[in-house]
Amino acid sequence: IIFIFLLPYSASIFKGLGHLFESTFHISFDFALIILVVITGIYLVLGGYFAVTVTSFIQGIIMLVGAVIMICVLVYKAGGLTEAITTVNTNYPEHVPAAQQPSWLTIASLIFMTSVGSWGLPQMVQKFYAIKNEKVIPKAAIITTIFALVIGITAYGSGILSHVFFDNNTVPKMANGGVNYDQIMPNLLAIKLPEALLAIIMLLILSASMSSLASLVLVSASSIAVDLYKGYLKKDVNEKTSLIIMRSFSVLFIFATYLISKLQLGFIVTMQSLSWGVLSGAFLAPYVFAIYSKKVTKASCWVCFIFGAGIMTANIFFRESFPTILQSPINCGAVVMMAGLVIVPIVSLITPKPDKELVDNAFACYEKTTEVAQKT
Repeated sequence: IIFIFLLPYSASIFKGLGHLFESTFHISFDFALIILVVITGIYLVLGGYFAVTVTSFIQGIIMLVGAVIMICVLVYKAGGLTEAITTVNTNYPEHVPAAQQPSWLTIASLIFMTSVGSWGLPQMVQKFYAIKNEKVIPKAAIITTIFALVIGITAYGSGILSHVFFDNNTVPKMANGGVNYDQIMPNLLAIKLPEALLAIIMLLILSASMSSLASLVLVSASSIAVDLYKGYLKKDVNEKTSLIIMRSFSVLFIFATYLISKLQLGFIVTMQSLSWGVLSGAFLAPYVFAIYSKKVTKASCWVCFIFGAGIMTANIFFRESFPTILQSPINCGAVVMMAGLVIVPIVSLITPKPDKELVDNAFACYEKTTEVAQKT
């Protein structure tokens, strides 16, 4: 599930970067993809986990500063905040006919998927393994909340402002005459931002994308090389062999991502929604409940895996058979995630409980402080 369904998410990032490079540097989309594949491969395969962790920290700072500057410049060029809001409210109904406007359900589903849904993404959970001191967690929670608010406001804000700078005649179009949504932001940034600021924004987006890509490749490769091969198939494999397998799967994942990006199988948001829907639909509920409850059963996790991945996969191939409201991968993904939060506790009630010794060992870390105090 992890290796296969992180591919569309990774491809959506490559696709977005490819369009940005295409608009900014006036190079072909295919050539931009090749550059990005080479950068990602060198960055990850040679650098490894430590390089990803350190560079993610630096990239986060660039993203935070760049995002604030970007939204300020765009608001200024739109005539100020009040003028920008007025213009957007006037232009939106003209640019997007009422029948094509996303419903509140779709918007709520998108927000739910990209916020709550991230709790179930393996590359997010894996970051907790890098924590050396648990005392930093409360501080990290505050910092990441502020970071998420800033990035969320600037990302949605910049997209909304496209209604100020584009109309139905100037918005990027596809060959069939439909709006090319993936090209709107790259064109907006290339046209409206000063060159010096555009360079910073390019670093911002490249930083955000490379950080995400590195995490995706790392967790996908390790799911096969470490969890599956070393964890189940051949437990006595040595460290050197394990590393070779890990790097080989990293290269394979990057190459597969390149092919999907090159084929341009769907809009960025569609590919991302598919990936998040499958992964969080399968893993969100088991993660959340198993952290806090000793009563979660193996059967409930399996049912959630099969249901989440199964429904979202069916949505790819048999979308027309779904109710209209669930034909959108965004809506379907959000519903699958919420369904998992019901499935896990219910199935846990009616299936055999896990081994008590196994569970007590898993939760023993919470009693460490008490044990030390008693010994003292």
